[in-house]
Amino acid sequence: MSNISTIARSAQRRVPVSTRDGVELAVREYGRRDADLTVVLIHGHCLRTESWTDVRDALLREHAGAKVVCYDHRGHGDSATASRQTYNIEQLGHDLHEVLDVVAPTGPVVLVGHSMGGMTVLTYVDQYRHEVGTRIVGVGLVATAASGLADAGFGRLLHNPIVPVFQAAVRRAPRLMQHAKVLACKVFAPIVRTAEFGDRKVSQRVLALAEAMHNATSIVTMATFLSAFKTFDRTTALATLSTIPTMILCGSADLMTPPSHSVAMAAAVDYADFVQIDGAGHSVILEQPAQVAQAIARLVGRAARTARPARAQLALAA
Repeated sequence: MSNISTIARSAQRRVPVSTRDGVELAVREYGRRDADLTVVLIHGHCLRTESWTDVRDALLREHAGAKVVCYDHRGHGDSATASRQTYNIEQLGHDLHEVLDVVAPTGPVVLVGHSMGGMTVLTYVDQYRHEVGTRIVGVGLVATAASGLADAGFGRLLHNPIVPVFQAAVRRAPRLMQHAKVLACKVFAPIVRTAEFGDRKVSQRVLALAEAMHNATSIVTMATFLSAFKTFDRTTALATLSTIPTMILCGSADLMTPPSHSVAMAAAVDYADFVQIDGAGHSVILEQPAQVAQAIARLVGRAARTARPARAQLALAA
């Protein structure tokens, strides 16, 4: 936590959100309370809201009138732990809905997810299709996949028979495995850096933040979500995204979710803004926050223009 707490933060407002099954989620708001549009940034597996710090600050500079919301998934960051049976993407989609009901009960919303956060957004779109084009006016998918995560890149390791053995060991002896995880993080740090980051040199600050977030995540959280990744398939959500502004972004050197995933999603979404950042890896939001923020800012601009006519029609109808 010490490495995380040293990262400068913008003025924030903590918002209490309790899910239907009683899990307290750590939610933070930035920017104007009365903003016309809300942007929700959703983090990835074994990360937390701090992964968005630089992107969030740059975005607030670009769109001073917007409200930006970040929150920690259940079992991550400052959010409470939960039953491991709820550590799946389906539940994360419902958690996102409950966060929105508190932080943005009215007004247009743009959802942007990184990695597992992008999978959460796709799941939400599938679960609440009626909100797309009304409540949800824009979507950004960053370094993520709609399906086939275990068929390319480092995702192929999900097929390794050691994975279920590892998960079983975590279920039987979580404390022992947590101690083993701390040691493994040190031993395998160079491999993780290669997997997470691209072929450009990354600052020590960024590396320290990434390692602090990974190390702080419970071994139970880390292991349990792996099952959801192996079978994840939300390709049915992509056609729905053709009705709203959509941005799909990846790094050219991403080994976790190779660019082929993003290319396939972009091909399935009409008029998608496809952005590939040369040399960036899976942690593109940490490596190249300015470029990511620019892409999100374009998305927000498109979404805001699309949302105005819809709000005007609703006002006339009322």
